[in-house]
Amino acid sequence: MAVHEVTIRFYAELLDFFLSGGQGQRGSDLGREVRDVPFRFQVPPTVKDAIESLGVPHVEVDLILVNGVSVDFAHRLADGDRISVYPVFESLDIGPVIRLRPAPLRRTAFVADVHLRRLARYLRLLGFDTLHSNAYADSELVEISVEQGRTLLTRDRQLLKHGRITRGLWIRSTDPIEQARELIRRFDLAGSVRAFTRCPACNGLLQEVDKDDVADEIPPKTARWLDAYTRCTECGKLYWRGTHVKRLEDIVERILADPT
Repeated sequence: MAVHEVTIRFYAELLDFFLSGGQGQRGSDLGREVRDVPFRFQVPPTVKDAIESLGVPHVEVDLILVNGVSVDFAHRLADGDRISVYPVFESLDIGPVIRLRPAPLRRTAFVADVHLRRLARYLRLLGFDTLHSNAYADSELVEISVEQGRTLLTRDRQLLKHGRITRGLWIRSTDPIEQARELIRRFDLAGSVRAFTRCPACNGLLQEVDKDDVADEIPPKTARWLDAYTRCTECGKLYWRGTHVKRLEDIVERILADPT
């Protein structure tokens, strides 16, 4: 049976999946970094199968061009095809071409895997709806992502290759602050930050409460100088701007700092 070959060109953040530098040839295209990867086959595969066999989860891809024409994941490759693969476009309108996810990220909600506990807390600190539990199995993460329309955040590339997943992000960094910065940049979320509006412990929304109604829960020293309090609508935890807030404000500032 004859062996066929195509060239698959990956752009921008998708190059992160080739960090070892051992696969394909790196170059540039109009100032953008790219990687050209040869792909050989006998039976024509779908473009989705070809991309994922090279280690790139389909949820990281938003646009595929084959010989300059936009196609969907089910398109089958032919000998000599030139394929261009682009990452998600959350802040850019790519017009009438075939977009591979149902729609741009409009509902900003996440579910994070077991390894991203601190990232989940930081996202809640910024006001983003983020589910996380050490008890979530991979199958539960997939179910929550699909049923609730949440973007799945994970360090596990294989998990993002699950056929049911349509929204997901492989978190590149191992540092929680940088992980949050990475996500904010990738989804263009800086303008959507609403810090200190969500419970970092359980993800519930915080609601202002009257000081007199919670007087028996406030330390006497705090009650003497502070009048503003909020309570989590889910777990009931009471919050106020104590001495720890400066540390949390510093975390928010670091996450939102201009990378330049």
